[in-house]
Amino acid sequence: MANLNEAPSANRLHIAFFGMRNAGKSSVVNAVTGQPLSIVSEVKGTTTDPVSKAMELLPLGPVVIIDTPGIDDTGEVGEMRVRRARQILHRADVAVLVVDGNIGLSPADRELIALFRKKEIPYLTVYNKSDLQRPETLRENEIAVSALTGENITALKEKLAALVKQPAEKAILGDLLTQGDLVVLVTPIDSSAPKGRMILPQVQAIRDILDADATCAVTQPNELPGLLRRLSQPPRLVVTDSQAFGRVKEMLPDDLPLTSFSILFARFKGVLDAAVQGAYALDRLENGDEILISEGCTHHRQCEDIGTVKLPRWIAAHTGKEFRYAFTSGGGFPEDLTPYKLVIHCGGCMLNEREMRYRRSFAAESGVPYTNYGILIAHMNGILARSLAPFPEYGKAD
Repeated sequence: MANLNEAPSANRLHIAFFGMRNAGKSSVVNAVTGQPLSIVSEVKGTTTDPVSKAMELLPLGPVVIIDTPGIDDTGEVGEMRVRRARQILHRADVAVLVVDGNIGLSPADRELIALFRKKEIPYLTVYNKSDLQRPETLRENEIAVSALTGENITALKEKLAALVKQPAEKAILGDLLTQGDLVVLVTPIDSSAPKGRMILPQVQAIRDILDADATCAVTQPNELPGLLRRLSQPPRLVVTDSQAFGRVKEMLPDDLPLTSFSILFARFKGVLDAAVQGAYALDRLENGDEILISEGCTHHRQCEDIGTVKLPRWIAAHTGKEFRYAFTSGGGFPEDLTPYKLVIHCGGCMLNEREMRYRRSFAAESGVPYTNYGILIAHMNGILARSLAPFPEYGKAD
């Protein structure tokens, strides 16, 4: 059972290990983590899919370690594995290239290094099997180790820590609050809500409010009017689940600040500006256009699932048009976006910032507008400007 006090994977540093088959990549991963994270074998291609593990790694702290398939895999299935390995680059905050020290850099290794540089991913080149042979000279971002004997494994972890630039502390909504403020969180409990617990954005929002020395009240939509009547003063902000936007806006006075968890996370992940512009693209679509609806998590689809059921229904009611839809979830995201006229993404609470920024920028490079659930729903309810007003960078935007 997961520890509820652990940092969410999306907020952890993602360190991905790459390399040729039999370079000892998985052995290095196991040596670094001190755990049998990956299966080790003399047989080439033992790692067939990316393997991820959230853990504490000193001196770095909370991280996600990702072991990838060999980048030189062959055959039809092998090519699929290589493609999956390369897709990890979209979410890797740091890359580690493991090279067989007896062989040296291969053309495939050099191609990966070029990709690291192009994507501006900090990286280290690790020459494994130093117990057998080590390079004569090493550059600043290179190190020789032995996964077999443990030589220089501690030094490798220290190099990784030195490579990582600690990001500035970011708040989900704490920067909007002052001590003593009250925030009301509207969290519908319906068939799609997880049994016995809150969803991650709600939990993270609560913690962020408390860290800002503010107070939060959590309620369901039906109970919101009664809660507001009992308050001695209006809340600083009301945050609602996106699917309840239409109901909640009718319960609040127009001057009470209102936004959604999905919009807060678009801002937190650095994709808010693009998502706002993408929302208006919905009104320019034509009958028969195809829309991609993408979720960052995987869950059992309910009969009233927001992504596959509610959004298409609301879009049809808003536009009066019929569209075709494609759906993705989890780590899956199309490598070709040209068939689509609009990408609608969830808030991305399960994806790290690099992955979210990649999906946004890839859509832009493909010429496809990009938005997210909360922003699009606010637009369809005619309250997008209102839902952006709490943010200083938008103010009272039109």
